[in-house]
Parts: sequence; structure tokens; C-alpha cells
Amino acid sequence: MSDSYRLILASASPRRLQLLQQIGIEPVALKPADLDETPLKNEQPRALARRLSEEKAAAIHQIYKDDAHLGGSFILAADTVVAVGRRSLPKTELAEEAIQCLTLLSGRTHKVFTGVSLVTPKGKTRTKVVETRIRFKRLTNDIDPYVASGEWRGKAGGYAIQGIAGAFVVNLVGSYSSVVGLPLHETSNLLLGEGYPLRLKWLGGVR
Repeated sequence: MSDSYRLILASASPRRLQLLQQIGIEPVALKPADLDETPLKNEQPRALARRLSEEKAAAIHQIYKDDAHLGGSFILAADTVVAVGRRSLPKTELAEEAIQCLTLLSGRTHKVFTGVSLVTPKGKTRTKVVETRIRFKRLTNDIDPYVASGEWRGKAGGYAIQGIAGAFVVNLVGSYSSVVGLPLHETSNLLLGEGYPLRLKWLGGVR
């Protein structure tokens, strides 16, 4: 494979990997960036998603740009932020955090912002932030059983839409794949716009 066709996914997320594979892309490597994801003072959720996706992509590009095997690769990174108003909800690690998030989301509309950033082999960065609006039903008798499932662990806002929490969604306006972790339409457009041979891969012309 030509170096110009290599792509590194700057993530260890199995969901993002599966979404990339869905559109015919097999990354040459998975290289998650170890960053502090704490929002800056007064940082809005959309800005947070953009900054973190760009910082993840830039960090992996910096590490591997001169690597004998991975240098010259496209770098793709993403970050998903669940927001209520101007408040960015955490990626929950404790049951108490998940309960707080789900209580806040119960019966109301919230926004999910996913930033996706691409660094090209020449070091150019392109970023798109995708906004999706989701309304949850009232979670009167659902929170405790859902928390017991453990599905919320490590998830932005305390839920995974592709799992049990899909039953909570009354309405979704925007990109479902973005809420899962990677907006496929915008990702493919970023890649095609920078010369990545996505359609040739579908035809089996590039491996």
C-alpha cells in the first residue's frame, strides 16, 4: 500500500473502528492520544469537541510523522461531547456520575457534538463539528436498571445510543453515527476532499 493511502485512527474506541470499517476503511494502526479532556474555563461544548479532536489528531501526527512505517499517514481523530445547554457532561466512570447525567437528560432534549479532525500526509488539518439533537423519554423506572447494566461506563453523558439506551430516544435530529462516535457522511467528505481513495477501496482497487 502506498504511504499516501495509510490511515491511522487516533482512538482505541471499538465503535469508531467499526464505523470506519462500515465505509470500507481498515486503519493501518489504532493510536489513541492520551490527553487531558477537561474543558477549559468557559469553553462551550462545540468548541470543546473541536479542540479535543484537533489536539488528538495533532498529537498522533507529531509522534508518527517521521516513523519509518507510519510516517506520511492520514490521521483521523474524533471527540464526542454531550451537552445540556452550555454544560458539557462528563464521560462517566462512576455510577453516581451516570445517575446524575441520566437524571439531567430524562424527559428533555440535549445536544451531542462530535468533532472529527483529519491531518493529511502533508500536515494539513481539516475539522468538522457535527451537531445532533436528541430527546429522551422520562426515565422514571429506567435509570437504576440501566446503571446496573454497566453500559454507561466511559460514555459521554452516561449512555451509549447503540445499546440499551437506544430505547430512551424519543426523537433524533441529525447524525446517528455521530452520536455513536464518528459522523460517517462528514468523515468520508473530509477524506475525499483531501484525496483519500475511498471510492477506489469500495471497488477493490486500493488495498
